[in-house]
Amino acid sequence: MGRNDKLANRKVELVIPREDSGKKLHRYLRQALPGMPLSGIYKMIRVGRVKVNGKKGKMDSPLNAGDQLLIFMSSDDYQDLKKEQPKYSGISTAIDIIFEDKSILVVNKPAGLLTHPDTKEQKDTLVNRVLAYLYHKGEISETRAFLPAPVNRLDRNTSGIVLFGKDQTALRSLTAAVRDRNVKKTYLGIVWGEWEGEGDIKLHLVKENKPSGTVHMKVNKADEGVSAHTRYQVLGSTPIYALVRLDLISGRTHQLRAHLESVGHPLVGDIKYGGKAGLGANYQLLHAYSLTLPSGEKWLAAPPQLFIQALKHANLMSYLPRD
Repeated sequence: MGRNDKLANRKVELVIPREDSGKKLHRYLRQALPGMPLSGIYKMIRVGRVKVNGKKGKMDSPLNAGDQLLIFMSSDDYQDLKKEQPKYSGISTAIDIIFEDKSILVVNKPAGLLTHPDTKEQKDTLVNRVLAYLYHKGEISETRAFLPAPVNRLDRNTSGIVLFGKDQTALRSLTAAVRDRNVKKTYLGIVWGEWEGEGDIKLHLVKENKPSGTVHMKVNKADEGVSAHTRYQVLGSTPIYALVRLDLISGRTHQLRAHLESVGHPLVGDIKYGGKAGLGANYQLLHAYSLTLPSGEKWLAAPPQLFIQALKHANLMSYLPRD
């Protein structure tokens, strides 16, 4: 086979039909290649493996009927990717289940896993893992309009309890309880500095949008922004570190992290909020430890291994609560 024949086998030519006129390039490709992950489609466009009428395609370029689309991939790959993949195909069902009944699911989220998909990660998230798990159990049908959803969320690098409503009634009721501050959420954090006592941190927070696209919450002592309330109890301390119990009275973005920074005791590993790497961690040592419903039902989430090892290295293990 000659070089031109080999090249011909590595590209697919399509003509845009009238009914797809006006669609943006990335949306058309998502429709034409349902077996390709969204990140793969974005990369293919970005690196120039898609041409429209002989020119490099742009993500949001609208297509017109009769446009010539050239996709640089083998015809075999194209045939595979144009097939509709089984629902939740390739999504892990690895979740640490604390409790489950017909209406709710309580899981222990590992650090490093997003709760919800974002622009950088669409596939491997806690929500998708839970949906894949329930789908393979037969609890989500192809025609079901409602999908189970989390009542609370944790930052990517915060571990611990996340509560899911498995039906609309449960989700509505639990969401209302959280909104009305009737759900008690308790965290454990390892912070820098010797500390003792207990008390309340009531400081307003203002959202700052960084040029990188990340969000940073800044304490505002002039009471501008949103009100935020954290209750803390130092469980044990050394001259370098302290283990603190944190009750989230209000539930603002990055509230605990910003509040701890403001009182001079940032979380170990929380570089974004005044901390520094330590005890083997380069992200915040913060764990959502317990959750209590208005009914009195309470669940505990065992801290991850890294958190336990950090407690041992900091000589704080004896202060870890047992309930």
